[in-house]
Amino acid sequence: MSSNLTRFNPFNDIARFKPFSKFEDFFNDFSLAPALRDFELEPRIKMDVMESDKAYQVKAEIPGVRKEDIKVDINGNQVSISAETRRQTEEKEGACVVRSECYYGQKYRSFTLGQEIDDAKAEARYQDGVLELNLPKKSNGGGAKKLVVK
Repeated sequence: MSSNLTRFNPFNDIARFKPFSKFEDFFNDFSLAPALRDFELEPRIKMDVMESDKAYQVKAEIPGVRKEDIKVDINGNQVSISAETRRQTEEKEGACVVRSECYYGQKYRSFTLGQEIDDAKAEARYQDGVLELNLPKKSNGGGAKKLVVK
C-alpha cells in the first residue's frame, strides 16, 4: 500500500510557471491556498442575521461543538459568540496507527447590531450544529449579560 503514497510538493505550481493559477484562492477565508490546503484549517463561524420590528434572529453554524462549550455575551448592541472546538481523527491500517490528528481550538465571532438588545429577554438555543439566538430590541439603555445556551 505504500506505493499509493505521493509526496506533497508546495512548489509544483512555481516549477510549471503557473505561480498565479490559483491566486484568488489565497484570499478565500484568509487561508493560504493552495499550499496549505491539506492542513484543513477550521472555518470561522458562519451566520445569518434577520431583523424584525421587535427583535433580531441570529442563526450561527457551529457544527461538532457541545452546547456547554458555547458562550454568548451581550453588551448593549454588541454580541459575541465563542465556542471551544475539539476534533480527533485517526487512520488505522490493521493494528498499526498510520496517522493521528487532533485539533483543539476556539472559534470566535463578534458583531454589532443597529439597536441595543434587551438582554433580560434574550434567548439562545443550540440544536443540530446550529446556534439560534432570539435578541429582542430594547428601547432604552442596557448592561451586559451572558446567555445560557439551552
